[in-house]
Amino acid sequence: MVARAGRRGPGPVRWAARLAAVVAVAAGCTGGTGGGGTGSSGAGGDRDGGQQQAATATVTVQPAKDADAVSPADPVVVTAAGGTLTGVKVSSAGREITGNLDTGKTKWTSKTPLAFSTRYAVSAEATNATGQKTTATSAFTTATATKQVFPGVSPLRGTTVGVGMPIRVYFDAPVTDRKAAVQHMKVTTSVPTLGAWRWFSDSEVHWRPRGYWTGGTQVALDTDLFGVKLGNGVYGGANADRHIEFTIGRSQVSIADARTHQMTVYVNGKPVRTLPVSMGSDKNPTKGGPHVVIDKNRVKTMDSRTFGLALDAGGYRAKVEFATRISNNGEFVHSAPWSVAQQGQSNVSHGCINLSPANAAWFFGFSQIGDVVDVHGTPKPLGPKDGDIYDWAIPWGQWEN
Repeated sequence: MVARAGRRGPGPVRWAARLAAVVAVAAGCTGGTGGGGTGSSGAGGDRDGGQQQAATATVTVQPAKDADAVSPADPVVVTAAGGTLTGVKVSSAGREITGNLDTGKTKWTSKTPLAFSTRYAVSAEATNATGQKTTATSAFTTATATKQVFPGVSPLRGTTVGVGMPIRVYFDAPVTDRKAAVQHMKVTTSVPTLGAWRWFSDSEVHWRPRGYWTGGTQVALDTDLFGVKLGNGVYGGANADRHIEFTIGRSQVSIADARTHQMTVYVNGKPVRTLPVSMGSDKNPTKGGPHVVIDKNRVKTMDSRTFGLALDAGGYRAKVEFATRISNNGEFVHSAPWSVAQQGQSNVSHGCINLSPANAAWFFGFSQIGDVVDVHGTPKPLGPKDGDIYDWAIPWGQWEN
């Protein structure tokens, strides 16, 4: 199993480079008598043989006093040494932050998320073994975000998808610190899976395995992005921490060969049916390489103008049945009763994979979102201009960026 990016470590580690705010208010020394005189004692005890005095407790507050641009995801941590905490208050404009005190009563950690662009005041009290009290006060300010981003994720939570479906994350604002983003996004799988992230733009990043997913794999994505600085004043927003689980269904990979005019459907590596097809003509070849099923329409109006081919330049507008979309450049596997005579014989389409009505209905019903349709024997490869999932056309050695 590969987890490309993990969660942030605990708050104290993240502040390791900062000075802690340590405030100790020492109690007055207790005088002792002996040998007919009066002397002053330090924390270690009375030199004249009087009763030993307990050390004064100290209180430490993190973030450091007067720290600014603190991530709102960082917890407030108050610790006591030489005593126990008897009171902690963290507040801003009358709103208090809740927290948890450990069983030893020496460490308090906030549990309520902080807000952006807010100044917080901290007050704490600790008591040592003899009842002497130490108080501490501090204050800090959280970071200001020019934009708080939200990560949209595909596949959706709870869905089952085919072995070719990558994980896609879409940010609603540009992310310039790409490294920070992927360091806080973790993929876990029930089956050991080698995979990696690749950025397609400043707002879109995909994770895919080196090879197709193993059927039956349970996949989880955790985006631990709240409060993470993503560059140019952009931070992960309040809803940026997400947990998405989905399942990889049975393996279905179809090989469509423009040279033999046949498409063979494999399930879990075994051929289940070979279908005669007519693919893109020499003028309009079907793009080569692994496509991914991204949509299914029982009836679909196809208009060549959506991908730049005018009607008076040989384009078309027609309704087709059993349309299984395999790219966003207008390529479908669909019913084409007008080309049944050419199916299995020649390629006459505008780029789609034509099937007979019966075969198209079977393929439509048999396919799931995320299945692979791998096109062989055509001169033009699938690429960036062909839509949002051309991941498998990128060699693994070029995948990471």
